[in-house]
This record gives sequence, C-alpha cells and structure tokens, in this order.
Amino acid sequence: MRTFLLGVLWLCLGLSLDAVSLIGQRRMETGAGAAARGEGLLKRVRRGWMWNQFFLQEEYTGSDYQYIGKLQSDQDHGNGVVKYVLSGEGAGTVFVIDENNGDLHATRRLDREEKAFYVLRATVVNKRTGQKLEPETEFTIKLHDINDNEPQFSKEVYTGSVPERSDIGTSVIQVTATDADDSMYGNSAKLVYSISQGHPYFSVDPNTGLIRTALGPGDMDREQREHYQVVIEAKDMAGQRGGLTGTTVVNITLTDVNDNPPRFTQSIYQFAVPESSKSGTPVGRIQATDRDIGRNAEMFFTIVSGDGMDMFDISTDKDTQEGVITVSKSLDYEKKQSYTVEIQVQNTQMDPRFMSSNSKDMATVRIAVEDVDEPPLFDKASYVMDVKEDAALGAAVGSVSAMDPDSARSMVKYSIDRRTDMDRLFNVHPGNGSVFLLKSLDREENPWHNISVIATEFSKSNNPRQISHVPVYIRLLDINDNAPTFATVYETFVCERTKAGQRIQTVSAVDADEPSAGHKFFFSLASEGNHRSNFTVRDNGDNTAGILTRRASYSRLLQSVYLVPVVITDGDYPMQSSTGTLTVRVCTCDREGNMELCNAEALSSSPGLSTGALIAILLCAIILLMIVVLFTALKRQRKQEPLIISKEDVRDNVVSYNDEGGGEEDTQAFDIGALRHPDAAAALEESAKQRRDIIPTDTLLYPPHRHAAPSGLIMPPVAMASRDNGDVREFINQRVLENDCNPTAPPYDSLATYAYEGAGSVAESLSSLGSASSEAEQDYHYLSDWGPRFRKLADLYGAEDSDFS
Repeated sequence: MRTFLLGVLWLCLGLSLDAVSLIGQRRMETGAGAAARGEGLLKRVRRGWMWNQFFLQEEYTGSDYQYIGKLQSDQDHGNGVVKYVLSGEGAGTVFVIDENNGDLHATRRLDREEKAFYVLRATVVNKRTGQKLEPETEFTIKLHDINDNEPQFSKEVYTGSVPERSDIGTSVIQVTATDADDSMYGNSAKLVYSISQGHPYFSVDPNTGLIRTALGPGDMDREQREHYQVVIEAKDMAGQRGGLTGTTVVNITLTDVNDNPPRFTQSIYQFAVPESSKSGTPVGRIQATDRDIGRNAEMFFTIVSGDGMDMFDISTDKDTQEGVITVSKSLDYEKKQSYTVEIQVQNTQMDPRFMSSNSKDMATVRIAVEDVDEPPLFDKASYVMDVKEDAALGAAVGSVSAMDPDSARSMVKYSIDRRTDMDRLFNVHPGNGSVFLLKSLDREENPWHNISVIATEFSKSNNPRQISHVPVYIRLLDINDNAPTFATVYETFVCERTKAGQRIQTVSAVDADEPSAGHKFFFSLASEGNHRSNFTVRDNGDNTAGILTRRASYSRLLQSVYLVPVVITDGDYPMQSSTGTLTVRVCTCDREGNMELCNAEALSSSPGLSTGALIAILLCAIILLMIVVLFTALKRQRKQEPLIISKEDVRDNVVSYNDEGGGEEDTQAFDIGALRHPDAAAALEESAKQRRDIIPTDTLLYPPHRHAAPSGLIMPPVAMASRDNGDVREFINQRVLENDCNPTAPPYDSLATYAYEGAGSVAESLSSLGSASSEAEQDYHYLSDWGPRFRKLADLYGAEDSDFS
C-alpha cells in the first residue's frame, strides 16, 4: 500500500508540473496570435493547442478509463462544429479521444516493461464539411515506471567449486540478477545482493554478486564436508524496505587437494609361498588407504629393508591401488624357510604445502616358504662330453649327477630318453649316471650326438614321483682313419710332340679326416709299371702336385692312352695313403700346344665335350627314338579297324587312297550287285578299268554263268540270294584266291569287302543292291508275309500314284 501511495504522489507531482508548463506555453501562443491579428501583417504558423507529450502511470488499477490529458484547438469555438480525430499506435483500442472536447483516455492497464511509450497523431476537422481545420500533429504518451518487477537471476541454480583449505576471501563464483523496471527512474532497478543461507562459510559482494570463502583453511576441509548449498538474494530499491526480492541457489563443492598421506590398514602382514614358485608369481596383496581422491590418492609401494629385498618385488595395482608382492628369484625351502621385509607407501603426487615427515607410512611383511616335493636337480644345466670315434663298445663317455633337493634325499635313478637316441648308440648306468657306448661311432658320418638324460626320484616304496631332464652333447674326436683321395677325377692329354719335363696337369687331394694341425698331403709316382718312363710326379709342397712328361715325343698310333698311378699319403698318425689313377690321352696339337685331334676313345674326354654331355646326348636320342616308335604304333593301331563290325553289316565299297597314284583311274571298285546277278559278271569285268602301269599276267577267274530269269519276271534279290547261296560263296572264295595268288592284280590301293548276310533271316535281305534296274512296277504285297511290322510298309509301296496325287 505504501508503494502504491508513493507512486500516486510521484504521478501527481509530474502531472502538475506538466500542466503548468502547457498552460504557460498555450498562453504565450495565444498572445502571439492576437498580436498578429491586431497588426494584420503576419499569418499564424503554430496551433495554440499543440502538446509534445503526455505522461501516464503504468499498471493502473482503476475501474474507469484512465484520463491522460486534453487536446484543445483554437478552431474550436465551442459551437460543436469541430471534431477531434486520433491515429497512431493503439489509437481506437488502447487510447481513445472524445471527438467533441479532445479528452484522451487509456482504455486498459498498461505495462511499461512491455512498451515504454506510444506515438500518436491528432487533427481537427469540420464535422459538416469533413475539411481539416488544423494540420496533423504528432505527440508521445510515455508511461511512468513503478516498482512492479522483482529481480531475476540468470540461472535458477548455479554450480561452483573451490579447492579445500583455501584462504579467506577466495573467489568461488559470481551470480548476476537483472530488474525489468526502469533503471533511469528512481531506485526500482537498483539491486543489492545478500546471502540468506550459507553462513558462515561463504559471503557475497552486495554490489557485484561475487561469492567468496568466509572461513580459513582449517575450517574448509573436504574430508569433513564436501558439498555446500548457498542461497543468494537480490533486492531492488537499493535494498530499502519495500523493495522486491529474487533468490537463487548456488551448489558449491570443495575440490580435493593432497593434504592426507596414505596409511596401511595394518602394521604387519603375513603370507606364504611354495618354494616351487617361478619368478613373477604373486605372493600377496597389501592395502593402504588415503582420504584423498583421484590422482591425490594414487600411491606406490617400495621395499626399503629386510632379508628378502633380493627375493621379492612389489608393484602397485593401478585399478585398486594395492601393493602386489611377487617372487623375483627362485626360492629354496631347504636353504631358507622365511623372509621379512619392510614396505613403504607414499603418494605419487606430492603437494609441497602439505608435505611433512608423516607423508609416508611403513609396514612389516613376513613371508613363509612352503616345502614342496621337487624333482631331482642336476649339478649342471647341460653337459658336454668328448669321445674318440674309434672308442670300443662299452667305453665310458662321461657322467651326469643329480640329487633330490628335498630334505628327504630320495633315491635317484638315471635313464636315457630314447626319443633323443633312436639308434640306441648310448646308455647310462642307472645308479651312478655314467654314460657309455652301445654301438660304434663314425665322426665323418655324424660329428655330434645330442641326447637327453632323465633323472627319476623314487620314494621309499620305490614308486617314481618326480623326473627331470638334462641335455647331453657328445662330440666325437677325430682319428686318422680315412686315406686321402684325388679332389676330382682327372683326365688330361699330352701332345705327340712335346718336351721332357713339360707339366700337363696339377692335381690336389681331399681327406674326410680333420687333423688339428691341418692337412698335409704327399704325392709320389707308384713304383710298379712302365709308366715311370713316360711321366713323373713333382710334389709342390702345398698339398698339390704336378704331372710332368719324361719324353719329348709320344705316338698316338702306338699308344693313345696312358694310366698314371699317383700315390697320395697324409701326414697324420697313423699314416694313411691311397693310389689315384690319372688318365692321359695322346693327341695331335698345333704349334701352340692346343689339341687338334685325338683317337676315338679320346673324343669323350676332349675339352669341348665331356662325359656328362655325351650321356645327355645319348639319353635324348633314346627318348626321341621311343617317341617315334610309340607314334608309329599308335598310327598302326588306328588303321587296323575291323572290316565288318557285325555279321549283319553289309558294305558295298570301301575305297582308300594311301598313295600318290593315279587318283580315280587308279581305283577299281567291285559292285556287290554282281554277286546277285552272276550272269552280268563277264560284262562287268570287261568294262572295268585296269591300272595303266601294271599288265596282268593271269587271267581272271569268273564264276560260272547262271541262267537268266524268265522274261518278264523280275525276281527279288532275296529270292536270288536264297537260290544261289552256294554260288555266292564259291564266287567269293575264287576272288579271294585270285587276289592272294596274283601280286600284280589291281588295284593296290583298294580294299574290296565282300560281306554276306547269309541265310536264316525271317525278312531275308532288304538290300537294294541286287534289285533290277528296270522302272517297271513291282509287287510289294509279299512284304505282308514278313509280319505285322512290314504290313504298313507293303500298303505304302503298293499304293497307286493316284492315291498320292
């Protein structure tokens, strides 16, 4: 109510001032107009009723229209002729004017925050004529502000944070509120901030809204309290009584700093681990706690002292921040049954502001080693043994040794893993581990043998329990048991004309043995034979020797090949020697000593053609010959086709042309129709063509003439064949005999096939070869006698031509 009364007083005061100003202005304009009329020299240029602006209070709560002001024109003489007209923003709806007297009213409640002023235009017209009496004038209606809007914050809820243990006055977050009222008019929009909830931890600046810490580092501890809710108020009217208030909530979180060291959950830890544990095997986990969070709670563990510093390691599990103790070296229960270590824990991220002597913590860890049944333990990880390759069977190669590492000291027996000694060359004594030979060895065949020896632990009841393996490498020592030989097969030649002492070849030797001092070979000529008068051997002293001539000339015709035996001796003990033969061929040479001609037996060893090349050439020739023979055999097999596939097959003529002869003139085919008509055989033979290059020496034999059929009767070929079966056979036999006995009988390139179906067929012969050549009509009714399958055929052939027209 007080606020409303103050607003009314301000409005009244404003209207009074405006009214005084307008009245004075109107009087001045009226006086000036009168002077002008009295002088009669000047025109009136301004209207006496013009107002620049009106003022209206917002949020009017009355029931009647709110009066704004009055428009008055000099043309209005009160006779009711003048009409006031209003236009512009809100004219007719928000604002109305009394057209008779010019009174302005607002029709509804207005809000300055929605619209602060309105621009309107007014004029006066003659009611009767509608003519404008005054030019249109623009004026403004402004709304007077009242404190009707409370402050509004930009967020309903703010979220801020500040590190724990911060100093007093540390900035946290700034809040901001706004007021929709007019900040240029009074204190309606002047805001003051205050804190209504959050004491005594935080404070707020009344002018800026900046929130700060209000307590010291000792009171702002995250581990004691992490979250705070602060309520901030913003009040207008500069905080005076009667002002409007807005509020917001600020959630403030204390962020963690590393102000707490890690601490072990217990001072002594105890673990047990089997002695058989390998390196890296986990022993146990120790736990430490830290009141801090995140990176400030990360920690690492170290072993700082104790008799197990070298036997164990400790690391940090990144997920759980636990210390994991692991085995670093092999444990032996028989040597040491327990260990004690001191473990230290500290943070990885240290804050210098809070570092102190208590930033680390210590704990004692006791680790007991548990006894397990272990396999036998060899005194070496592997064994290397040497033995001469000529060692006798049963000779000792070496020995292995293993023992039970447990306190029980169980009995150990030895054996060889036969998977590593498939040939059973070695064996081992089961009691003392001595390795000896079972078979003879040869270094040149295999210089090393790798076997595995097994040590088995037996219990008191003689039951095997634990086994272990150890590799044994046996090296064979070389002895001189191989004689040297030529490095390759040597073949050379000597010219017929040469000179004594001429070197024709240099030879070298190889030896499968490998003496420690290296090879030393000696070469000499064998003492036996007559070769000593032809060639000699000169030892070069570098494990090579030269073959020299002892004569000035050799005869290829007298002796073309010489075999020179060369004795090769090594220099090791016991001395070994062998004899190698050098083949020397005598050849004709030019003046420069180049070979020109050797005997046939020497060609194979000529420099241009080696033995291997000759063997390859011979193999190629044999392969080609086999291909030719195979091709010929396949070709012949293709030609030998059966003359008659079956006895029912009848072929008139099979003519083949296999040479480049006379072509058609060189061919004489036989018409099998002659078999059916023996009477025409003589005429057929006389008209046949003979080869021009052969004169027959024998007269052809013809079968006896047969009687002709009665005139006018044409016998079917089947009837003729059945009648003359014997004559046909006789004719064929004569023909075959004729061609067999006469080698000059033509044709040479013709194959005459005489095939006869024979008797016994129900249908007899269906061939048309023996049919008469007459065009006379024939009777086909006999086909009906062959059976139902030929009855339809008889009907077709017996039909008259008119039936088909």
